[in-house]
Amino acid sequence: MKILVPVKRVVDANVKVRVKADNTSVDTTNLKMALNPFCEIAVEEAVRLKESGVATEVIVVSVGAKAVQEQLRTAMALGADRAIHIETDEELVPLSIAKLLKAVQEKEQAQLFIFGKQSIDGDNNQTGQMLAALTDMPQATFASEVKVDGDMITVTREIDGGLQTLKMPLPAIVTVDLRLNEPRYASLPNIMKAKRKPLDIMTVADLGVSLKTHQTVISVTPPVERKAGIMVSSVEALVDKLKNEAKVI
Repeated sequence: MKILVPVKRVVDANVKVRVKADNTSVDTTNLKMALNPFCEIAVEEAVRLKESGVATEVIVVSVGAKAVQEQLRTAMALGADRAIHIETDEELVPLSIAKLLKAVQEKEQAQLFIFGKQSIDGDNNQTGQMLAALTDMPQATFASEVKVDGDMITVTREIDGGLQTLKMPLPAIVTVDLRLNEPRYASLPNIMKAKRKPLDIMTVADLGVSLKTHQTVISVTPPVERKAGIMVSSVEALVDKLKNEAKVI
C-alpha cells in the first residue's frame, strides 16, 4: 500500500510571529521555520503503518518555494521514503492545493492520504476535505486512532460529543488530530540518509493544473492586546465586578 502525506512549511510553533508594517502578511524574516506539527503527526502515522507491514511506501508532498525542501528532507529523516516538491512562489489557497494533490494522486495512485487536520498558520482545516470532494474518496477527519485491515480502514474521530468510529473502503483520506501519536525525533544517521533519498521537483504546469484566484487577502493585523487581569479577595468581589464592570452577568 502506498501512502501520500501532504506537509507544509510553517513558522515554528514556539516562535512569536509579527505582522509586517504594511499589514500585507506575517513577517517571516529570520524566523525559524519548521514542519507543521499536525503534518508531523501524519508522517509519524504513515511511517508506523509501514513499520507494521501495512504500507510499502510513504511519500511526502509539499507545495511552495524552494525552501520547503528543508521540511521534505525532515519528513524523510522521520521515515518517509521519497518526496515530491511542487515548486511555486505563489501563496496558494486550500482549493488550489487540493487540485494539485489530485493531479499528484492521478500519477501516484496512492491507497491512502494522511493529512494533518490543519496548518498552524492558516488554520483553515479545508485541504483534506476539498481533496476528498475532488477525488470522490471517502474521508475521516480529526482522527485519534487509525487501523487498516486489508482494503478497509477504521478511524476513530474526535467530535464534540465524544468519539465516532468510521469504517471506509480504500483508497481514502484521513486528517489527523493531536492525540493520534507522539512523533519521533529524527536521529543523526536518518538525517544523513534523508539527504540521499529521492526528491522529485515539478511545477504547476507539469501537473497540467489550471489555477484561479479564489480570494484576496485585504490586510493582516495582530490581535488586540489583552489587558492584565486583577486579583480579587473573595467570590463576592468577583461577582460584583462581573456584574457591574464587565456586565456579563
